[in-house]
Amino acid sequence: MNISKQLTEEFSLRADHVENILKLLDEGNTIPFIARYRKELTGAIDDQVLRSLNDRYEYLKNLEKRKQEVSEAIAGQEKMTDEIAAAIEAAQTMTEIEDVYRPFKQKKKTRASVAISKGLSPLADFILAQQGDPYAEAEKFVNAENGVADVREAIGGAKDIIAEIISDNAELRKKLRQLLENHGEIQVKLIKDDERGTYAMYSGYSELIPEIKNHRILAINRGEKEECLKVSIDFNPDLAKRVCVAGYIKAEGNAECAALIAEAADDGYDRLIKPSVEREVRAILTDKAGEQAIKMFELNLRPLLLQPPVKGKVTLGLDPGYRTGCKVAVVDETGKVLDTSVIYPVPPKNDIEGSKKILSALIEKHNVDVISIGNGTASKETEIFVAELLKEVKRPVSYAVVNEAGASVYSASPLAVEEFPDYDLTLRSAISIARRLQDPLSELIKIDPKSIGVGQYQHDMESKRLDAALNGVLEDCVNSVGVDLNTASVSLLKFVAGLNAGIAKNIVGYREKNGKFKSRSQLLKVPKLGAKTYEQCAGFLRIPGADNIMDNTAVHPESYSKAEKLLQLFGYTAEDVKAGNLYGLEGKVKVYGADKVAKYCGLDAATLKDVITELSKPGRDIRDSLPARQLRRDILGIEDLYVGMEVEGVVRNVIDFGAFVDIGVHQDGLVHISEITERYIRHPSDVLKVGQQVKAVIISLDKKKMRIGLSIKRVKKTG
Repeated sequence: MNISKQLTEEFSLRADHVENILKLLDEGNTIPFIARYRKELTGAIDDQVLRSLNDRYEYLKNLEKRKQEVSEAIAGQEKMTDEIAAAIEAAQTMTEIEDVYRPFKQKKKTRASVAISKGLSPLADFILAQQGDPYAEAEKFVNAENGVADVREAIGGAKDIIAEIISDNAELRKKLRQLLENHGEIQVKLIKDDERGTYAMYSGYSELIPEIKNHRILAINRGEKEECLKVSIDFNPDLAKRVCVAGYIKAEGNAECAALIAEAADDGYDRLIKPSVEREVRAILTDKAGEQAIKMFELNLRPLLLQPPVKGKVTLGLDPGYRTGCKVAVVDETGKVLDTSVIYPVPPKNDIEGSKKILSALIEKHNVDVISIGNGTASKETEIFVAELLKEVKRPVSYAVVNEAGASVYSASPLAVEEFPDYDLTLRSAISIARRLQDPLSELIKIDPKSIGVGQYQHDMESKRLDAALNGVLEDCVNSVGVDLNTASVSLLKFVAGLNAGIAKNIVGYREKNGKFKSRSQLLKVPKLGAKTYEQCAGFLRIPGADNIMDNTAVHPESYSKAEKLLQLFGYTAEDVKAGNLYGLEGKVKVYGADKVAKYCGLDAATLKDVITELSKPGRDIRDSLPARQLRRDILGIEDLYVGMEVEGVVRNVIDFGAFVDIGVHQDGLVHISEITERYIRHPSDVLKVGQQVKAVIISLDKKKMRIGLSIKRVKKTG
């Protein structure tokens, strides 16, 4: 297999770009580095396409490796033929390779292996040849010492061998898999259900495999795992058995032999092929559904991590609770803890006045600008209390409700203990909730992505694959934003391209020992951070206030001299960059001719464009261009809602059948995919993403069950 050629065709890219990408990957370059700093070699494809290509590249390399192993194993048995070699070469998946290898594997004791040990292989070959009377031939194999008592046993053993031969036919198995995938039907029976009736809809459920949605596959799998559902695949057995026997019966052959082959094929299908192929098809469906769920998780996680930070505000974090009270933490603009407390504004204590007194004093003492409320237990009651309090305080304080998913996981983690050894885990949660509002990326990066709560069936996914995908999202987000080298935690630094937890700890250790970094080049003094690592990470690390202003941009050190030539060409200085006086640079380059400028500076066109952007806005944060988070001063309750009411909200989670939207009450509303837009969309993610602000109309309301149905497409357009 020519892997480069195959990837070129699959991804519809230029052949030279694919070859360059594979070379860069093989040299140990990271995805973020390649995407950002080697655009001239890749055609400027983005990090997500690069990551998909890399995943596929790894699969194809492993496929080639397995092909080599199978070839050597078959050759070692001296059974390799041109036909088998061609089948190995043509295999496109691991399953197809294993089908080719199946007849040559060392098998456990089977009915066929027992028959072979009794010397019945020649009889099976005779029957398959269909050239004479099988029963007369079978008499030759009757031998009490071999365990063959009579003709019936000889014929039975031969049929067992034929059944296994048919079962091991790679081409046949592939054809049957395709038939099941294209025409099979998933059938589900309800064995038992949980108290919530989770699986009631799957009682007597059936659906054609090509039509079944991915999220249903995962729901059925979970129900089967929990022993609530029994699942099978139904397919016309007569058609399947005709397919099995078709390649073995000769039109002019012995009729009795043909009948025995048909019987063996029927037995082989029922006993060997059907259970095995059904498992394979179920595995294919699960893999496909799992990949879709992982992609959905990636799609939701990215905008959640890239939520605009609420910068420069003293923040008071509230972790609501009933019996144990509401934990309070005040942090300054940089996230440093200033104060902590506990209040009891909700049942059972209902100490509203005492709680107001404590919070008012903290707001006054620390000049609090904004309050961050966790959306967990007692969140609604706490929000009502805060809204009432803000009417009484003198400062213009606003609040926001933040998703606290994973806060408890983080607060009990070794990382939290190391970060806040003097606080108990409940106060650590309040600190985390405050910091999530200030800088979502820096705080959420500390939590296992599976605990963040924006996925679908993530705990049912293959753990290694899910972790790799989600860590890729974390890496892409961290590197697209950039990291302040002098304030970043180990948790954040370890996701910078080229770094790992060990080197990240060394960077923090060097910083603590020697003071703040004054230049990127100092990184080369950090233990175990060599030239290759420096090349990969340097461009993603920022140093605000550095002597060289480029150290606070995404311009890579390898391009500093080229960027300086660009400035000199148009009469700018480093001071102009610091003062933000480069707004006319892009226009001047256009007039001069971008190609001429790029050639003069030694830059390619894509990198020139990036350098101009970075020099024009040093220290820029890509998140600042996104819509700011909504901060509130008052509250809505579900009792205030009514059908037909227009509301504003923020998309909390996008799933296969719709999206959940936070509209400011304790319960998120659901926008079904049919209520998102008038035009056809394949998936809700075509239109919506996590963190997006939307307007919607309430179309159904069940206050008792706390269910809110929303429609975006029915919002009246104005203007």
